[in-house]
Amino acid sequence: MLHLRLITPPGTTEEVVRLIESTVGTAHLAVVPGAARDPAGDVVLCDVAREAGDELIGGLRALGIDESGSIAVQNIDLSLSHRADRAEDDAPGEGADAVLWEHLADATHEESTLSVTYVAFLTIATMIAACGVVLDNAILIVGAMAVGPEFGPLAGFCTALVRRAPRLAVRALTALLVGFAAAMVATVAFSYAMDAMDLFSAGALKAERPNTNFIYRPDWFSFVVAVLAGAAGMLSLTSAKSGALVGVAISVTTVPAAANAAVAFSYAEYRQAWGSTEQLLLNLLGIVLAGTLTLLAQKLFWSLQRERTARGRAGGRARGGAR
Repeated sequence: MLHLRLITPPGTTEEVVRLIESTVGTAHLAVVPGAARDPAGDVVLCDVAREAGDELIGGLRALGIDESGSIAVQNIDLSLSHRADRAEDDAPGEGADAVLWEHLADATHEESTLSVTYVAFLTIATMIAACGVVLDNAILIVGAMAVGPEFGPLAGFCTALVRRAPRLAVRALTALLVGFAAAMVATVAFSYAMDAMDLFSAGALKAERPNTNFIYRPDWFSFVVAVLAGAAGMLSLTSAKSGALVGVAISVTTVPAAANAAVAFSYAEYRQAWGSTEQLLLNLLGIVLAGTLTLLAQKLFWSLQRERTARGRAGGRARGGAR
C-alpha cells in the first residue's frame, strides 16, 4: 500500500475526494479542512494499493494538484486493516508488478545527474577494475562492477525514451558519456602512476589473463548478458522488489571494459583498447535496448489492465442499473 498526503486548494477538495472515492483500490480517506498553511488549503489523506497508485497520481496531476498544492507519496511497510486488504484485492494486478511512472521518472532523474559524487564513484570503480585487469583478478573486477553507478543514467535514458522526454534523455546521456570519459582519463593517469611505482607493467597487460581476457574480446554472449541484465535492472527499478539491482551491477562489464581500454591506451596497446571499447559500447547498447523494451512492455501491460478494470466497472454499473 501507498500513503498519499495531499494539500488541495479549498475549491478543488471535493473534486479530489470524488476522484479518490471513484478509484478502485483506495481506503482510509480523511479530509482536514483548512489545516494547510503553505500553500493554504485542505489536507487530504488516503491509502491506495500500489497497483492503483499510478492511475490515482495521474488523475491528481490532471487536476493540477501538483501545481496548486502538493502530492506526497510514501510506502506503507505495515498496514493492519481489513479495508486495506479489500482495497488491494479490488485493485487490478499485483502490487509487486505495478509501475509508478512518476516515481520512476523522479528516481532516474536524480540518478542520472552529472555530479561530483557520481563521477567520483565511477572513477574509483574504473581504477579498481584497472587493478583487476592488470592482476587478472576476477574478485577486483566484480568489486568494480558493484561500485560503478552507471546503471542510473542508463535507466534514466530508457525512461526518457519511453516517456518521450528529450531533456531527460540528453541529461542522462551527458552524465553517462562525460562520466565515462572523465573516469577513463583519470584511469590513464592512474595507470601511468602505477607504472612509475612498478605496480603496473606492459607485460602483465599483454599476458593471456584467463580470468579477465573476456573484457577486451566482445562476442554475442556479451550482448546477450547485457540484454538480460538490462531487463532485470529495469524490472528491479519499477517493481517493489529491488534486491536484484545488485546482481545487475555485477553482471555487465561496462566499468571493467572502460578500465581495460584506459590501461591499454596508456601502454599503446591500441588493439586491446579498441576491443575493450567495443565491449563497453556493446554492453551499453544491450542494456538500453532491453531496458526500453521492458518499460514499453510494462506500459502496454498496465494499460490493458486498466482497460479491463474499466470495462468490469462499467459492466457492474450496467447490471446494477438493470435491476
